[in-house]
Amino acid sequence: MTEARYGSIGSELSAVQVWVCSNEDLPMAFAETLACHWLDEGERQTASRFIFDRDRDQYLVAHTFVRRILSLELGVPEAELSIGRTAKGRPFLQGEDTVARRSRLRPDFNLSHTRGVNAVAVGYGRRVGIDVERVDRTSRSRLDLFSGVFSDREQRWLGALPEERRPYALLRLWTLKEAYTKARGLGMSLPFDSFDFTLSAERGVLEFRPPPCDEAGLWRFVELQPSPRALVALAIDVSGGVPARKVEIRHGFPWKSPDPVLVTMPQSLVVAEEHY
Repeated sequence: MTEARYGSIGSELSAVQVWVCSNEDLPMAFAETLACHWLDEGERQTASRFIFDRDRDQYLVAHTFVRRILSLELGVPEAELSIGRTAKGRPFLQGEDTVARRSRLRPDFNLSHTRGVNAVAVGYGRRVGIDVERVDRTSRSRLDLFSGVFSDREQRWLGALPEERRPYALLRLWTLKEAYTKARGLGMSLPFDSFDFTLSAERGVLEFRPPPCDEAGLWRFVELQPSPRALVALAIDVSGGVPARKVEIRHGFPWKSPDPVLVTMPQSLVVAEEHY
């Protein structure tokens, strides 16, 4: 049996849980053993199809990571969790056992991983989306390619920045857009130039212009840098009946529960009168 849900994880429905784990936190030999016992047949088949070992290893660490978090959250053994996917590929929990007894709600979760870094968000009564990128991902040679998918307004903002600041600013926009589209369950089917962010100089969203199919006031956005090498963006649906008050951030593979780093949820956002 899985051990009881630990400490404060999931104890407050108003908190969104975020876990960040590096691949070094779970040795590969151990990840392979856990994957044999925890992952379902579909996940194991997916892992076997990777051409490069580094991609397979990343997949195994990320998917054992998310199953461990959900198991501890719900008190259901990792191997017994049934995870489905929507037609557009967004994962979700299936089955009666995945409804938390204390709330009668099924947690929404989202997983993101990049080279060597994994991030998971869990929320109740709301959609959550998360994206993690390495800070060194965006080289100057890729800047024009990436920025070309942004809105005209965002491209003008990037172009006005000093050259040395553009790669990091571009990465901020990219992670926010990924987090939003993942929370919506639309992925890359929603063009990145169909919605628009105005960012503060350092960190934080000042204004959000949604695509025509959505409303800006339904969302809050949080930017995090859990380590010098990683940037994380979180999109949180605040339209439900359960208030969203804070984000609790934990690091490492979740064998134990370290005290979380608390981030207060932005309580207001400048809402554009028009869609982008």
